[in-house]
Amino acid sequence: MNFDQLKTFLWVAKLGGVRRAAKQMNLSQPAVSARISALEEELGIKLFDRQKSGVVLTKEGLLLRSHAERVESYLSQIRAELTPSEEVKGTLRIGVAETIAQSWLSEFLSALRKHYPKLVVELSVDITMNLRDQLLSRNMDVVILMGPLSEGNVENIILPSFKLGWFCHPSTKNQDLGSTPIISFSRLSRPYQELMSELMQRYREVGQVFPSTSLSTTFEMIAAGIGVGVLPIQLAQRFIETKRLIPFNPGWVPNDLIFTASYLNDPLDHTVHQVAKLALQIAEEYDQRTNMAF
Repeated sequence: MNFDQLKTFLWVAKLGGVRRAAKQMNLSQPAVSARISALEEELGIKLFDRQKSGVVLTKEGLLLRSHAERVESYLSQIRAELTPSEEVKGTLRIGVAETIAQSWLSEFLSALRKHYPKLVVELSVDITMNLRDQLLSRNMDVVILMGPLSEGNVENIILPSFKLGWFCHPSTKNQDLGSTPIISFSRLSRPYQELMSELMQRYREVGQVFPSTSLSTTFEMIAAGIGVGVLPIQLAQRFIETKRLIPFNPGWVPNDLIFTASYLNDPLDHTVHQVAKLALQIAEEYDQRTNMAF
């Protein structure tokens, strides 16, 4: 028995099929099947029952999975504790929401490069729903998104939140939220749902609401006078300084945007855990610096 066999076994168990495991591990299907067969032969047990939809663990397979996950976690911890960060190699897939991309992402990537110079980073900027799906399908190692995620196999590190405020073009005369167009977050996002709920409760009629999946586009639309909008205050400062936006107070604002650095714990990758903690450190420094500027 060797670790490659156990690792292959775990991927087949998690993904429910040899083909999916082979794709995940960048191996051929015969290579994956051979490892599983060798493991079953050595242990003298059957690990999987084959079904039309894939494979499911037998009673013995469930027991082995428990042991194999502990072994994998221990090995990850050994590598994290004994390998200097500057010697850690591999590919780290990071997904971030656009709010993060426009705030402290560059500082985070710079710090990440300093701590892990041999780590190859693959970066994706997307909306929270897509980032969540990518993480759960194991196409991302860590995602920084509006959270926390509720799945039991996900760890969430709570990051500093972003306060929201209402903004409009300096020439905008109609600031009545019951009639003026409102530029908002993506229709699938939590802030959009909260905003619409609040608008419906506070106003008998609501004007046009334009959802946007792009935060930068939202800023530009409001700065062009197309409508008003609720935006992260920290990111609006440069528009205020150039007199492209002004804040206004309708008497209420939606809840703060809460972000988390989220990653899977089955098994827990200790390098990914350290990267998430680094994100927290950079986010806290950014939050302290920008709040002092206000």
